[in-house]
Amino acid sequence: MAAIRAIAPELEESELLADRPLREQVDLDSMDWLNVIVGLHERFGVDIAEADYARLATLNAIVAYLAGKMP
Repeated sequence: MAAIRAIAPELEESELLADRPLREQVDLDSMDWLNVIVGLHERFGVDIAEADYARLATLNAIVAYLAGKMP
């Protein structure tokens, strides 16, 4: 959430649905989305391949992806 809050500080976490596309819920443009990806990389030290960006559409998908990449 910290990576997302850095881009959208007005965001209410309780309003997010974990299984709906995040970019639609938070209204992130492509540059904002890239900043979220970079924030995730910096926070968790996980390299996220550009080819995998589309797999990170929902909060559930982000958590699953990061869990699979972390030791």
